[in-house]
Amino acid sequence: MTDVELVVDCRCELGEGPVWHEQEMALYWVNINGFEQHRFDPESGEHQVENFDQHVTAVVPREKGGFVMSMRDGFALTDGFGPPAEMVAQVEKETNTRFNDGKADPAGRFIAGTMGFDAALGAGALYRFDTDYSVTRLLDGVSISNGLAWSADGSTLYYIDTLSFQVEAFDYDLETGDLSNRRQAIEFGRDTGYPDGMSIDEEGFLWVAFWGGSAVRRFSTEGKLDREIKLPVPNVSSCAFGGPDLSDLYITTAYEGLSPDLREAHPTSGSLYRASPGVRGGRAYRFKG
Repeated sequence: MTDVELVVDCRCELGEGPVWHEQEMALYWVNINGFEQHRFDPESGEHQVENFDQHVTAVVPREKGGFVMSMRDGFALTDGFGPPAEMVAQVEKETNTRFNDGKADPAGRFIAGTMGFDAALGAGALYRFDTDYSVTRLLDGVSISNGLAWSADGSTLYYIDTLSFQVEAFDYDLETGDLSNRRQAIEFGRDTGYPDGMSIDEEGFLWVAFWGGSAVRRFSTEGKLDREIKLPVPNVSSCAFGGPDLSDLYITTAYEGLSPDLREAHPTSGSLYRASPGVRGGRAYRFKG
C-alpha cells in the first residue's frame, strides 16, 4: 500500500487529465463539467483556475508556448494559461458527444477521443490532431474514450475505452501516427470499478485509475496486477507523474454521479491527490503545432 496526500482541495465535479509541465514545474488538469483549467505549483503551493465558455476536456503544453486542448466542439489552441482559446478544428459539433481524454504522442501530435453525453455505447471515436491542424479519425465505435500511454520507444500505444473493461494495445507508426495490429493487453473484472485515465512508468508498467473503484492500480503490460494505491473517494479519474524527478504520482478525482449521501461521506471527492509510488514516470510529450 502507498499513502496518498490531499494537495489541492478543489472538489471538481469532473477533475481529469493531469499533465506535468516540465518547463514550468507545475501540474495542469481540467474540470470538464466546470469548463475549467487548473494549475498547481508544488513549490509555492499556489492553485489557479481559469474558466472557458465550453467543456475543456484535456490540455497539453505546446512546444511554442501555450496549450492545445480538446473541447466540446473540437481542437483549440491557447497562447498561455486560460482563455482565449482559438478553435482550429471542429469535430462532431452537431452531435450529442464531446471530447474526453487526450495526450500528445512522442512525435508531437495530439491524440484525443470522444464520448456521448449519455455515455451511449459506440457513440464516440478516437482522433489524431496533427501539427498542421488536420484531423484524422483513428477508431470508430468508441463508448468512453479514456486512457492513453505509449511505450518508451513509441512503437506501442496503450488505450482504454472504459466500457470495454480492458487496455488495448496497437502498433504505433511514429512517422504517420497510424494504428495497426489491435489486440487486448489487459482485461479487467466488472467488480473493481471502471478503468479510466492511465499513465506509464519508466519500467513500462501501466498505472490505471478506476472510476468507482477508489484506486489507482499498477499493471504489467501482460496484465499482472502489481500494486494498488487506495484513495478516500470513490471516483478516481486519472493520474500523471510529476515533480522534479517525475517520482510523484498526481491523481485527479470527481464527484460527478455521487449521491448526496456519498458526497457527504467523501467530502474531498473531486480534489487533487499525490502519492510517492517509488518509481518514476516518463516525460509528458508536448504538442509541436
